[in-house]
Amino acid sequence: MTTTIGLLGTGRLGSAIRDAAAAETDLEVRWAVGRGPVPEEPVDVAVDVSTAAAVPAHLAWAQRTGTPIVVGTTGWDPALLDDLGPGARVLVAPNFSVGVALVRRLARVLGGYAAHSPVPVDLAVTDTHHRNKVDAPSGTALALREALAEGAGRPVGAVQTTSLRVGSVVGDHEVVAASELETITLRHSAHGRDLFATGALTAARWLLGRPRPGVHTLDDLAEDHLHALLVSSCGQGAPVGAPAPA
Repeated sequence: MTTTIGLLGTGRLGSAIRDAAAAETDLEVRWAVGRGPVPEEPVDVAVDVSTAAAVPAHLAWAQRTGTPIVVGTTGWDPALLDDLGPGARVLVAPNFSVGVALVRRLARVLGGYAAHSPVPVDLAVTDTHHRNKVDAPSGTALALREALAEGAGRPVGAVQTTSLRVGSVVGDHEVVAASELETITLRHSAHGRDLFATGALTAARWLLGRPRPGVHTLDDLAEDHLHALLVSSCGQGAPVGAPAPA
């Protein structure tokens, strides 16, 4: 059975998603729209990689039509999700890479390590993207900063965050914990937009497979993919990044 996709956004990532879907036998991009109204033709799921300004209208359309929607656009107000009805099916993913979701979990662990250091530890997150990316810091950098701060028990403002918008860099993120004793760095580098295009299709399939409506994140999807990896081999440990027992 073929799953039909509506693509909101026809930029570089949108084009990559369309190409990736064309290579799959069970997926079909039924329509793709840049600016302007959403087509009337119904689809099984929509993927939004448009602009922050367009997200409110796209969420409203998805709720009105009952269409599950994956939102990969960044820079919009997450408070919009509070106004969605109980039947909404949404997955919000500032980054479609499950590898980034893994780094986010490890960032939380690194924050916990810093919290127990015998000497002061400086925490930082950096992100580098192509010159045309509008939002800075990126949504991914904000998520990594939040995880690092949470693990360290510090406010997010205590994590230094810097952004570079240069050249044609697809996406490069670093999480750093540095003291007078050592420096630990976690880094994720995307080698091309195919990474995110494949992840977007994985997210669309996953959202359609949810038995109940609700708002999900890529972390929910990643939990399915990474749980076995992050649980200790003896089967008794908590997943990496899980809260410590009280």
